Amino acid sequence: MLYIFDLGNVIIDIDFNRVFGVWSHLGNVPLAMLRERFVMGDTFERHERGEISDEEFASRVCHEVGISLSFEQFSTGWQAIFVSLRAEVLEIMQRLRQEGHRVVILSNTNRLHCDFWPTQYPQIQQAVDHLYLSQEIGFRKPEADIYHHVLRQEAVTADNAIFFDDNIANVTAASELGIQSILVSDRKVIPDFFAQKYNVFSK
Repeated sequence: MLYIFDLGNVIIDIDFNRVFGVWSHLGNVPLAMLRERFVMGDTFERHERGEISDEEFASRVCHEVGISLSFEQFSTGWQAIFVSLRAEVLEIMQRLRQEGHRVVILSNTNRLHCDFWPTQYPQIQQAVDHLYLSQEIGFRKPEADIYHHVLRQEAVTADNAIFFDDNIANVTAASELGIQSILVSDRKVIPDFFAQKYNVFSK
């Protein structure tokens, strides 16, 4: 079986408010203004597909939200999104691999984040067989092509894959392709799924 895990709020907790807090402090602008103006729109999506550079992304976002930051200041805030690992999920992933299953990450992400989290949280890469990252693939969830890419690379059919993600649009898109997809609405979902549905780790 192929187990596909999203990264943010599935394996590692993230919080955009931390980003806005750093930018507000460094740029001396109201936090509420940043929250109101920041949009995960075209600029955000193009960056996640690897279509624009980190520097261009930073410049565009600063312009869109009305803040003046150096690239280094922008990056400092952007990396503040990461909070902490979900150790219980990493343990499940490691045990799945020990039982002979294939475990991969499928994440909408960007170069700035990928220059940061692997060094801060090396346990993540140690718990998976492969990383499928949007900025390297050129597609992003919920686009069907990104799911097809993973299935093709892993040489499995949709009915032999299980996908965990915290975004309902991503879960819906994967489900429509025949992938069993689980919405991770809180940190209990994944442990409960394996304990109750598959009894994989029962003692």
